[in-house]
Amino acid sequence: MKRFDTGDRVRIDIPDETDPDHERLHSRQGMVTKIIPDEAGTVTGDERESYLFKVELDNGETVDVRWRDLRPI
Repeated sequence: MKRFDTGDRVRIDIPDETDPDHERLHSRQGMVTKIIPDEAGTVTGDERESYLFKVELDNGETVDVRWRDLRPI
């Protein structure tokens, strides 16, 4: 089950200020450019963890994030 699809506009939401990516990525916006399946869901037992979302931010930077860090714009 994927919450987002390629082409979706998203906002990165990392509310935990102690997260190393918080300052760099929190509230940044971009577009999902690729969805990469992986095995994390089998380890965690949560099917949503089985995908990394490659997001091209509005400044051109590309980052890989999990579903929990993405919100619709």
